[in-house]
Amino acid sequence: MAHILVNPDTVPETPDPKGVGTVHYYLEETGLIEAALRRGEGTLGRGGALLVETGKHTGRSPNDKFVVEEPSVADHIWWDNNRAMAPDAFERLRQDLTAHAAQRELFVQDLYAGADPAHRLNVRVQTELAWHGLFIRHLLRRPDLAELASFVPDFTILNCPSFLADPARHGCRSETVIAVSFERRMILIAGTSYAGENKKSVFSVLNYLLPEKGVMPMHCSANHAPDDADDVAIFFGLSGTGKTTLSADPDRILIGDDEHGWSDNGTFNFEGGCYAKTINMDPKAEPEIYATTTKFGTVVENMVFDPHTKVLDFADDSLTANMRCAYPMDYIANASPSARGGMPRHVVMLTCDAFGVLPPIARLTPAQAMYHFLSGFTSKVAGTEKGVTEPQPTFSTCFGAPFMPRRPEVYGELLRERIARHGATCWLVNTGWTGGAYGTGTRMPIAATRALLTAALNGALGAGQFRKDPNFGFEVPVDVAGVSPALLNPRETWTDGAAYDAAAARLVAMFADNFAKFAPSVDADVRGQAVGAQR
Repeated sequence: MAHILVNPDTVPETPDPKGVGTVHYYLEETGLIEAALRRGEGTLGRGGALLVETGKHTGRSPNDKFVVEEPSVADHIWWDNNRAMAPDAFERLRQDLTAHAAQRELFVQDLYAGADPAHRLNVRVQTELAWHGLFIRHLLRRPDLAELASFVPDFTILNCPSFLADPARHGCRSETVIAVSFERRMILIAGTSYAGENKKSVFSVLNYLLPEKGVMPMHCSANHAPDDADDVAIFFGLSGTGKTTLSADPDRILIGDDEHGWSDNGTFNFEGGCYAKTINMDPKAEPEIYATTTKFGTVVENMVFDPHTKVLDFADDSLTANMRCAYPMDYIANASPSARGGMPRHVVMLTCDAFGVLPPIARLTPAQAMYHFLSGFTSKVAGTEKGVTEPQPTFSTCFGAPFMPRRPEVYGELLRERIARHGATCWLVNTGWTGGAYGTGTRMPIAATRALLTAALNGALGAGQFRKDPNFGFEVPVDVAGVSPALLNPRETWTDGAAYDAAAARLVAMFADNFAKFAPSVDADVRGQAVGAQR
């Protein structure tokens, strides 16, 4: 098979090519698809998409993710949130995984993480699965051939799903392991075929490195006005809250759907593609994302399809509710070629409220924005993580705790400083339930959410009237064109007002209890949100 050999002498920690059946450097889409089909890794779908399954791991395995406890980073890691691995255990894992990989066919991609050259990370990704190479080629950013000739990796990933870790020997929890060494500048992944581990590991590394440069790393999507790259909106949120869907607004330019940085140069996407959930996707509500599932090279992950026609079933979640597609950014017609924009004017925090208590949108003061950012309230959506089968209310600080190596206050202070310096307006948007909790109420209508966001971003919402929410103290609009007034007041959507009051009181108490751990390290105005919401 033809392949491009790119500076093999610069490959750190790569198995000796003499002991490898074949090492493919920088195969493009056709070559990776050919290899995946030859190796039985997937099926060719309609339009040339690649249909794959990930086996028993259909989501991330956060309990199997480790950071090596090395002297240079030990005092800076948030160990309450990150599992530690001993350096000698990592070294045994590295040696064993490298020896295992030496007997396999490998696919190597040299890629960038970050659209801003001043802050990007050079990443060499070595995968046992050809379709993982295709996936990460979409999700990170591709150097041109001239850049490849001088490419030197800052970090290296070695991913072999067929290698099963030994907890006793490798200092891990199970046969699955994702281990990051900042001193060795390596990420080792084994025992899982879920491709999302590749991209989220890179995100975790950036979340550690960028704050030292004064850059705010964000688990968010971003877009800007069609005629003004400085009119940027960012959308924080965990998987399943609508980051991808809501940022893919046909009336705005998409910067990216999941991971961004906010530097003194503005907003920039870490990635080169999108990784969208496809369960129950409506071609009318999400036409562009829907269309990517039949485009050449799109990786369609864990979706049921007709064996004869290859037509995808968007409603069948028998494999997982976390069915997804991965595609390059330019498959979205209005995507930004530069993947960069100015300073955010609007900061949107997306939450999926399974209690059905929060309004569809609320305006936040800077102190409230800090409070809700550190709280990170949402619901884990079915399938996003192993074992999650229905929405579970949770607090994931900074709307991305699984990917945060440092203390959350580090990111919170960076965000507050940037909001204050640039005067961004902050909004809390509930894409979860209304009219009752999960199982009783209904999911917030996406058309209403889009209408509210459009009004917020174009200034119409801010010019209207607001009421003070009696539970959380933030401001809620009372009248928005195209949106039912009852929807704006969640209590009115419940058939039993007393039941709503009880659910609201419970949620307020959960917020206060969760925030207690942050209280000693934040200002009094932020602390006051936990006890003053019911004023």
